[in-house]
Amino acid sequence: MSGSGTVLLAVRWVVVHVILADRPEFLAGDHTVLRELLHPAKQPVALGYSMAHGTLAPGGRSKWHRLASSEVYYIVAGRGRLTVDDSVVAVEPGSVVYVPPGGTQSLENSGPTAIEFLCLVDPAWRPEDEQVLE
Repeated sequence: MSGSGTVLLAVRWVVVHVILADRPEFLAGDHTVLRELLHPAKQPVALGYSMAHGTLAPGGRSKWHRLASSEVYYIVAGRGRLTVDDSVVAVEPGSVVYVPPGGTQSLENSGPTAIEFLCLVDPAWRPEDEQVLE
């Protein structure tokens, strides 16, 4: 206790360090290859969102799907198009695209190399919040 009657609490933060290569790959319902990086239900992180790393091969297209959550794509490498409802956006390294909750979406790789992206889902992704439409 300090002289003013205030109680001081020590806060201990846990550092979570993830290496992409150590995360297992899996084929998502939309047919992108994902590696889950951060998820509050699976790691000791105080986050309201989850984060994954994804890839999509040249000529590939993710299946049409929608999430109950909002989603943000950050394109790391490759080129293509992200369609959300009736909007088509050309994506390239450095592109950031917000997908609102319930937005029907598909990512298409129109370039000669894999599209590599980070995906933030808020609130954190849950299987029951995703609907694959094809």
